[in-house]
Amino acid sequence: MREGIRRGIRLGACGMAAAIGLLAAAGLRAEEAPQVYTGTLGDQSVVVELDLTQPNEVTGRYFYQKYHLDLPLSGTLVNHDLSMSEGLDALDDTPHPTISLQPAEQGWQGEWRSPQGKVLPLQLTQAHPTAAAGEDAYLATLADSDPYEYLRLHGLRLQRDKPQTVMGYAIQWWREPQSGIRLFEILSGYPPAQLEALNRQLRARLWQEVVDYHACQLGASRFGQGEFSQTVTPTLLSPAVVSVSVFTSYDCGGAHPDFGDAPLNLNAQTGEKLALEDVLWLGEGKPFHYLYEENNFYDGGQDANETTDSVSFDDYAAYRSHTLAPWLVRQFQTLYPEQMAVPAEEDEDGCNFSDPEIWNFPAWYFTPQGIWFGPSFARVMRACEGESWSVLPWKQITGHPGGVALALPK
Repeated sequence: MREGIRRGIRLGACGMAAAIGLLAAAGLRAEEAPQVYTGTLGDQSVVVELDLTQPNEVTGRYFYQKYHLDLPLSGTLVNHDLSMSEGLDALDDTPHPTISLQPAEQGWQGEWRSPQGKVLPLQLTQAHPTAAAGEDAYLATLADSDPYEYLRLHGLRLQRDKPQTVMGYAIQWWREPQSGIRLFEILSGYPPAQLEALNRQLRARLWQEVVDYHACQLGASRFGQGEFSQTVTPTLLSPAVVSVSVFTSYDCGGAHPDFGDAPLNLNAQTGEKLALEDVLWLGEGKPFHYLYEENNFYDGGQDANETTDSVSFDDYAAYRSHTLAPWLVRQFQTLYPEQMAVPAEEDEDGCNFSDPEIWNFPAWYFTPQGIWFGPSFARVMRACEGESWSVLPWKQITGHPGGVALALPK
């Protein structure tokens, strides 16, 4: 799962020994934090997630099942009493609703109080959701791995959007109406088993983007005032690969808005995600497979679901910086000399595409002409990104095959 913004409210440290007794009183164990509860706030159904591993810095979030949008929580656990404030810290003195809870059988009980003095009862019971028979495969995995998100997504329904034919393949777009996140499934052009595997990945990515949308809203302010918009473009559908650009513009409460592309590249034969080294290998020996969400720009780094076949991240990064990036620069300097020209010293806003460092961990996706690579500039130069010219033609790629046998164009 993507951990950055979505898990920004969580603290990963183990609880102090003094906290264990307090947690046990609430039916919890520190190593299982954060805990998820369902219950009622007044007459509204809610889902609550609490991290109690540090009693002096309790963090959490909750959503009304009617709205699905997160509200952040923070507070303290003292002598079995849990006191929290709702909402993000502001620079002004705006008062926030407060929550007071005491341990109850299998959960908590207490009250929610508005700044105006309105008081509502709050009852919470620890949640243990189970996936329904025939449920979407990705959602089913969340029932155990992330029950909070499971309970949110389980209540959402996708809407059928327009059908389309792309590169000879019939696709059907689907949209989650609250977030506006949309992606497609493939209707034809592949054998049934391949269609099932590909569509499982595409549907999982749609739901992951919905999760990230809600994480962005949580990071921004109360009740979804962040900005999170996407443009999804199938860039190549072929017998060998399925490739999709997922370009996101977002403002999730940080210092500046941002944007970037986090493509999805799939082996059409198996439905498995492709790492760049599965396709293009410039090193010595057998290509390694190291896969993570390389451009998880809005969650700040490596995906917790990375897969690797024993190569360390340091070795992976060394290959990228010492071998791949300089090679890409040489190829692009030959193919696109004008674009790769080093800007004059007085051109402070010039984009230096000849700097190998920006090609260490590029975004990439397949196109009919070859592989498009997107450089990664520092934030101050982010406007240099998004160029369309940086495509490496197939003839430069097929001479350096990666670890997966793919019938790519010549």
